[in-house]
Amino acid sequence: MTARSLNAALLAVSDLPVDAAVVELKSLAEGGLERLRSAAAPRYLSILGLGAASDPGGDGCDLVVSTHPHPLQTAFRLEQLTRAAVAEEEFRLRRATFAGHGVDLPEPTMGDTPLQVLTAGAADRRFLALSNALAAAGAEAVAAPTPYTAFDYLHERAFDAAVLWGDRDHAPALSIAAGMRRNTRLYHIPLTLYLREKVEPDLAALFERGFADVAAAETSEEEAAERVLALARNHRRRQGLRRALDAVRGCDLMDPETGLFSRDLFAAHLARIAKGARERNRRLSVCVLRVPNSETMAAVRAGGWLERAMPQIGAMVSRLVRVEDTAARLSSETFALALPAADHAAARLTAERIAAVIACTAFDAGPNRSPFVVELDVGVAEMQPDETPAALLERASAQVS
Repeated sequence: MTARSLNAALLAVSDLPVDAAVVELKSLAEGGLERLRSAAAPRYLSILGLGAASDPGGDGCDLVVSTHPHPLQTAFRLEQLTRAAVAEEEFRLRRATFAGHGVDLPEPTMGDTPLQVLTAGAADRRFLALSNALAAAGAEAVAAPTPYTAFDYLHERAFDAAVLWGDRDHAPALSIAAGMRRNTRLYHIPLTLYLREKVEPDLAALFERGFADVAAAETSEEEAAERVLALARNHRRRQGLRRALDAVRGCDLMDPETGLFSRDLFAAHLARIAKGARERNRRLSVCVLRVPNSETMAAVRAGGWLERAMPQIGAMVSRLVRVEDTAARLSSETFALALPAADHAAARLTAERIAAVIACTAFDAGPNRSPFVVELDVGVAEMQPDETPAALLERASAQVS
């Protein structure tokens, strides 16, 4: 929706479930950003500013771009900003849940080291200028002239972001991106493609290949550096959130075999998430994944091999969800996911993706027997007005098929 004035925008964010705003900084009245965020409270409103960081209100935006980005690119960046906001909200809710059970969840830390950025591509005046702009902003830029040296660096040290220099066909950059997406340790590092020439790239295809941002050739090195660092800070913060959440995996409240939420802890947290979703006017979906009652599963159950595989399956579930998602083990063969800010379609896609990855994994069935696979049945439900958390979970469980 478009708001032609600040007053119209204030009405929109206060009455409707607005996740993010795109703001023309030059047309914004003084204090406008603060008023927008106050009107959206307690929901955090992510703001993408169009203009310069030096414009009034520029320092209050989550990200500032000097040019009007492609609509697909804008949507992708706003989705990233919203996910970061939801992750912060979820961490606060999770701290409260654990505190209610006598466990202190540590505050996530960003670390004391400078942001680490890999710049991959042949030496070029503009690429060197980008490295200088990153260094001037306090980041540590490491240059890799070839894909081979890029992967050497990626395997030797941790990076918060990577910038790949696009040539005429982007082949080296696409090669690096593909390799990173096949590695679970490197998968979440945000990638930016910096175009060398003025072209009209297929942004949809580039985003599908794993790029988090695409900077046009006319983008200044200073703005490109700012956008890369925004991604890097978001990545490091999310890594800190994950470490803080993982720190309690071994406590008595969690399922001892998988490290996931236990049934009782999940029930308590789901109630808190549901309350928070209503207060913030956000969506909430729940997924249930269950081992089917098939003849194949009956055979591996009888030998105890399915029971031996469940800890590994649970560990896979925990790695495949987002930072802001809550995964639980409801029973020996049933898992549940609480997905904040996700509608029914997005939740089903997430659950089916997890089930598909697990279905590609072979588990040991004992000597002289072929390994078996587990094709989890999936059920999904999106919270309806006035629906209780228990009813939501029951409805998702009833949808399992």
